[in-house]
Amino acid sequence: MIGLEKYFEKLLWSSRLMVLAAVVSSLLLSLLLFVITAIDVASLISHAGDYIGANAEAKRALKIEMVAHTVGSIDGFLLATILLIFALGLYELFISEIDDAKGSGQSSKVLVINSLDDLKAKLAKVILMILVVTFFEVSLSMTFVSALDLVYFSLGILMVSLALYFGSKSTH
Repeated sequence: MIGLEKYFEKLLWSSRLMVLAAVVSSLLLSLLLFVITAIDVASLISHAGDYIGANAEAKRALKIEMVAHTVGSIDGFLLATILLIFALGLYELFISEIDDAKGSGQSSKVLVINSLDDLKAKLAKVILMILVVTFFEVSLSMTFVSALDLVYFSLGILMVSLALYFGSKSTH
């Protein structure tokens, strides 16, 4: 019976390696999002010349569109960063500490994950930033028909502000 228990415990302990599937998948998705977003940024930069030769009305529309695409790029990079933090956090929590990070002396505090709650807190902050950036991106293309639209928009800004305030309070 003791041999069976040892075998079962070894199997149970080794099962933590299943997390490697999530780590590798998150790293690949992160890389993919970084590449896609970088290509979008290069495309945005290549279209910057259109702004120079445009008339005043076209410049206004192009500026709003370019700012919206820039904000969208920030979203892409933030999401890629979430996936990277998630992959590193899962690896350190379930598999092993990353020796190169500790040995280099340059380990970023953002990437130091000590518990599952620590990982969740870091991910929640980055997700909150994505929501703020998305709110800003959507607000650029909003049209206000009535005063009630402005009230709703103002309430949205208030909610975003409160979320940022309480998010920063949770770390102190």
